[in-house]
Amino acid sequence: MTGGGDGEVSAPTGPTARRHLVERPVRPFPGLRGFARDIGPLYAANGLIGLVFAGTGPVAVILAVGAQGGLSQTQLASWIFGAFFLNGVLTVAACWIYRQPLAFFWTIPGAVLLGPALGHLAWPEVVTAFVVTGLLIVVLGLTGLVRRAMAIVPMPIVMAMVAGVFLRFGVDLVRSLRDDAAIAAPMVVVFLLLSALPVIGRRVPPIIAALVAGVLAVAVSGRFAPGAGAEWLAAPVLQAPQWSWQAVLELVVPLAITVLVVQNGQGVAVLRAAGHEPPVTAITLACGGWSLLGAAVGAVSTCLTGPTNALLVASGKRERQYTAGVVCGLLAMVFGLFAPLFTRLMLAMPGAFIAALGGLAMLRVLQTSFVTAFGGRFGFAALITFVVTVSGVEVLSIGSPFWGLVAGLAVGWLLERPDFAEPGTSP
Repeated sequence: MTGGGDGEVSAPTGPTARRHLVERPVRPFPGLRGFARDIGPLYAANGLIGLVFAGTGPVAVILAVGAQGGLSQTQLASWIFGAFFLNGVLTVAACWIYRQPLAFFWTIPGAVLLGPALGHLAWPEVVTAFVVTGLLIVVLGLTGLVRRAMAIVPMPIVMAMVAGVFLRFGVDLVRSLRDDAAIAAPMVVVFLLLSALPVIGRRVPPIIAALVAGVLAVAVSGRFAPGAGAEWLAAPVLQAPQWSWQAVLELVVPLAITVLVVQNGQGVAVLRAAGHEPPVTAITLACGGWSLLGAAVGAVSTCLTGPTNALLVASGKRERQYTAGVVCGLLAMVFGLFAPLFTRLMLAMPGAFIAALGGLAMLRVLQTSFVTAFGGRFGFAALITFVVTVSGVEVLSIGSPFWGLVAGLAVGWLLERPDFAEPGTSP
């Protein structure tokens, strides 16, 4: 791993590193001058796009789940505060300490699990499941089991799962052109033009130009319509858990799986594909500890997010991409403080704007995922993983990315076992 600004900095490797359960931070930590040298418009733009993504569709998931479960506006505001402000603090700290983009938010599939559960469980009982999940994740991190488990999963299979998850961004981009060309078409045209003119594109990042073009298109169309609302600042509410065996048995294992396998697995795979070496054990412990903090204000479990980290590493020099994570984390803290206001503004944008912006930002990442998944070993296992992931099936309230991994590993072991013996199999 290298650091920017102050020259090459390496994390401990070899036998010395293996003696440490938790990966040691990169030294020296980047100072403000080094950070100022490393950051640039491109990295700030990637951080902004990452926050825009997290603050639109994923927030809509929280609002939908809350409405389904009958949560009050105060409870929802507290949840969003925890999801953004607390995780924003963690993101800034992790990016700064390990000098790589490590964006933490919340498990979206885990949040989706809560909708049906809130039909027969009280909110304090669900919060109990958040607390127990956090404790379980901490224990798994301290034992080192998570790092060993992730080390045996082949990269092509993991990236096939990532490709299956991210495919919808490309599909949604195409659909936005069909459904709302007035908004999406200018964004796509500007993005392609600047991508074809690298001299200009280096000065004006294509994705930021697409963002500006989309904002102008929305303004011209007159379709920016934020709803009425007087609240600006979030008001976190401390939520006391209420013990419930039913909540623990129903939610803890699925929540832990969505954090460790589905979400963290995607995030780690994306970062490794971009040339980073994410500290898996430290990430696991951070997710567990911050899940406990988030539970105190009614926020679902913390995870290393796949899509947002993909946006942070979509472009730029690897050793400077940590600055995009810091920007994303700082903006998340602001978003959390002003959650009612920003959520209202974000959701006021047409759906095509969000779909086109996310799709354009993810195209290169999607390309890398396909190349890694189908460029060598485990070709058939990767195909099975991709197909199952894209299917969207849920079994035992666990989403298709997890079952895609299970199916891919099973097929690989049955049909492509020699590939496991080749060097470099681990992700």
